[in-house]
Amino acid sequence: SGATGAAAVCVGLGAWIAMAGLPGWGAFLMLWAVIGFCYASILTPSGRLLRSSAHAEDRPAVFAAQFALSHAGWLVTYPLAGWAGKALGMGTALALLGGLALLGVVAARLVWPAGLGRVVEHEHPDLPPDHPHLRAHHGNRRHKHVFVIDDEHRAWPTQG
Repeated sequence: SGATGAAAVCVGLGAWIAMAGLPGWGAFLMLWAVIGFCYASILTPSGRLLRSSAHAEDRPAVFAAQFALSHAGWLVTYPLAGWAGKALGMGTALALLGGLALLGVVAARLVWPAGLGRVVEHEHPDLPPDHPHLRAHHGNRRHKHVFVIDDEHRAWPTQG
């Protein structure tokens, strides 16, 4: 999963730091390949998540927003990596960036509702009784269906 891949990237950076400096080319290439594989394990589920979280007509905007957000993160971390590497040394720079990655993993685990499937039971206390969405679910404010973010569902429901 994406969380496993993200955690593995952090572990990979930690292993790199534990080598006490820059490894030889063989170890460097092997570690770089492992981190690249883990990065791919993050990106693949994120694309599926975005696809399943929006209606077809909203997907271009959702993917564009994700692209912009990821590149904003790179806009911050790429210069940070260069500045930290030059000012603090490579080991400290890797520790700093690994810590930032780990912070991202922890934040995602805290924010994202665990175990939430595609079909989600939820409630609409704010919709009027004659709203088309409620009529489609026989007037039941509490109902379940495949959940996507849209005008009637502006945020993922919390567990409970």
